[in-house]
Amino acid sequence: MSHTHASPRTLSVLRSPSLLMRETLAGVITALALIPEVISFSVVAGVDPKVSLFASVVLCLSLSVIGGRPAMVTAAAGSVALVIGPMVHQHGAQYILPAVLLAGLIQILFGALGMARLMRFIPQSVMTGFVNALGILIFFAQVPHFWSRSPLIVGLFVLTLLIVLWAPRYIKSIPSPLIAIVVLTLYTVTSGQLLPTVGDEGSIGGGLPGITQMLVPLNLQTLSIIWPCALSIAFVGLMESLLTAKLVDELTATPSSKRRESIGLGVANILAGFFGGIAGCAMIGQTIVNVEMGKGRSRVSTLAAGLVLLLLVTALSEVMAKIPMAVLAGIMAIVAIKTFNWQSIRPATVKGAPVAETLVMLVTVAATVSTGNLAIGVLGGIILMAILPARLRRHSAATAETASPAQEK
Repeated sequence: MSHTHASPRTLSVLRSPSLLMRETLAGVITALALIPEVISFSVVAGVDPKVSLFASVVLCLSLSVIGGRPAMVTAAAGSVALVIGPMVHQHGAQYILPAVLLAGLIQILFGALGMARLMRFIPQSVMTGFVNALGILIFFAQVPHFWSRSPLIVGLFVLTLLIVLWAPRYIKSIPSPLIAIVVLTLYTVTSGQLLPTVGDEGSIGGGLPGITQMLVPLNLQTLSIIWPCALSIAFVGLMESLLTAKLVDELTATPSSKRRESIGLGVANILAGFFGGIAGCAMIGQTIVNVEMGKGRSRVSTLAAGLVLLLLVTALSEVMAKIPMAVLAGIMAIVAIKTFNWQSIRPATVKGAPVAETLVMLVTVAATVSTGNLAIGVLGGIILMAILPARLRRHSAATAETASPAQEK
């Protein structure tokens, strides 16, 4: 059903040169924004960055075809790496493959049983908290890349902000982050400045990894090691992907098939596992780069992102290694500010909103930011919503009804 729904959109993009250009360029900036994040998360998970980058290519390409939410970017990183990390450090990297395969099967099962519908029951205040926490996390992850004594690094960061915010007024056809990356990288390379670049984050380059061999016996002992990790990968990945899909639905005002997304994520993770990579899930920051900055709307944008990423990891790895981290940090800082729901913390909104909802949002933000794990924050918010006394919620529903007409004036 959803396939026939998606085809005309993709076809109309392929027929129109201007649309095709827009979607492709959105894919280019998305791929560039993915690289530092995938590399830094591979280091967290104890995996070779090259392998994770290639797994991201597999995930991105396969989900642009079989996923349920067009224009949503999926790569091998995010909270999934945080879940895999402890197991790798304790038992070794050879357990990644069986854990990822099991997680993929759980995700396929989850989708096939139609459990993705449960996403509808996540309250709006938890969603807002989730989005705000994301903005905060994305922003603070960038701070080490621009907080520096070197005027050059701070200067590049500020210049990036200016280009990304000002260029769209004058240049409509090329996404401003791409202009910033190209211009500032050319400047640092030609002027021979020495400063932290993408290449310093981890080794990237050369050939493609082959199919991974299963190095551990598939017996009960292996199962006992991998099942807690596989369950966490499956649910953290699903939760993050489905929440992101919901966010993109809201941003683009279009529906998407959560069931197809769940099954697609499972299949793509199994494919990525065979290429030695860690499992992946939707990457919120990069999805916002694609949808908001690049104005990518169709499967073409993520297909382009996957292909550009492949090109960057193989043929252009030397070029990519020269991009200054301060420039990418500037782009992601703007993404963080765009992600954050500023409307939700305006005094008028807070005063008009029910106490329960504000509390739930704050708890979701606090839990997410303190643990760095989005799934924990969302679960915390949902549980709090459930246990808050009904009296408080009833009272809040009444205030919401009386408060809404006043806000319209």
